[in-house]
Amino acid sequence: MSEHPQYAKIWRTVQLIPLGKVASYGQIADLAGLPGRARLVGKSLGFVPKDMEVPWHRVLRSNGQIAFPTGSEQSQKQSGLLQQEDVAVFNNRVKLSIFQWQPDLAEMLWKLEY
Repeated sequence: MSEHPQYAKIWRTVQLIPLGKVASYGQIADLAGLPGRARLVGKSLGFVPKDMEVPWHRVLRSNGQIAFPTGSEQSQKQSGLLQQEDVAVFNNRVKLSIFQWQPDLAEMLWKLEY
């Protein structure tokens, strides 16, 4: 399968989310220079190359909810990975007011490419 050209932008942006923080699909789309492409972010995370480390578990719905169905194997895996980073997960949801990544000006200028 040919890689979607925008996937790499998304993966690099997700790699910038710090340990113990989360971001929404829409936020990643915006920061990657792809406003309105939240679904593309979700899709791209399903195609991360095996040899690339992308902390997919730090990306959630805009309301802080894990996108996988509650109780599913994927949901439990994502919840477990977040909890290992001291991100509190209750009822398949993370409180964005506490854990959402807010890139500072230096990150916006020097780390984000778009």
